[in-house]
Amino acid sequence: MTIYVYAIVLLFIAAFLASALRILREYERGVVFLLGRFWKVKGPGLIVIIPVIQQMVRVDLRTIVMDVPSQDVISRDNVSVKVNAVVYFRVIDPERAIIQVEDFMAATSQLAQTTLRSVLGQHELDEMLSERERLNNDVRQILDQQTDAWGIKVSNVEIKHVDLDDSMIRAIARQAEAERSRRAKVIHAEGEQQAAKKLVEAAKTLAQEPQAIQLRYLETLTEVAGDKSHTLVFPLPMDLLTPLLKSNEGLKSE
Repeated sequence: MTIYVYAIVLLFIAAFLASALRILREYERGVVFLLGRFWKVKGPGLIVIIPVIQQMVRVDLRTIVMDVPSQDVISRDNVSVKVNAVVYFRVIDPERAIIQVEDFMAATSQLAQTTLRSVLGQHELDEMLSERERLNNDVRQILDQQTDAWGIKVSNVEIKHVDLDDSMIRAIARQAEAERSRRAKVIHAEGEQQAAKKLVEAAKTLAQEPQAIQLRYLETLTEVAGDKSHTLVFPLPMDLLTPLLKSNEGLKSE
C-alpha cells in the first residue's frame, strides 16, 4: 500500500513540474497572468508557472513576413487595378500585443489591406507604377502609427505587383509610343535649330573674311568635280557680277 502511495505522490510531483516549468527560446517571451490579471513578462530561459493560479501566453519577437492578398484598387484617375504587397513587422511589446488586441496577426493583416487600398486610391496610375518607393513609405508610416498601440513595429512595406487588364496595357503601350514619337520630333527640331544657329555664325565669319569665301568656293568645286556627274559648276563671286548688274540697270534707265 505504501508503494502505491509513493507512486501516486511521484506522479503528482512529475505532473506538477511538467505543468509548472516552461522553457522559452531567445526570441520568445511569456506574458504571465495571475488569477486573470496581468502579472509580468518573463523569458527567455527556464521559468516557473504556478498551475491553475497562473497562465502564460507565448509571444514570438522575430520579424514576421505577412503577404497581403491582392486588393482591387481604383486609382484617382479611375483606373481599376489589382495590387498585392508584403509587410514586415515584429512585436516589440508583448504585453500590449496580447492585451490590447484579440489577435494581432489578423488585426495587422486586415489593417494592411484597408490601408493599401486607401493610400493607393489617392494616387494616379502613373504614380503607382513609377513612385513605388514613396507609396511603400506612405503605407508603412500609416501602419506603424496604427499598430503602435498594439506594441507592433512595422519595419517595411513592399508593393509587389500592380496588375492591369489587357485593354489598359494596350492603352499604356500606345501612350508610351506616342511619347517616344514626341521626344524624337522635339530632338529633331532642336537639332535643326542648333544647325541653323551654326550656319548663321559660319555665314558671319565668312562675310568678315573674303579670302575664306574664296577657299570655300574652291572646296565646293573640288567636291563637285569628284562626283560622277556630267555637270560642272564654277562658283563665281557675287562681287564680280555687281558692276555688270549696275551697268545693266544704267542702260535700262536710259
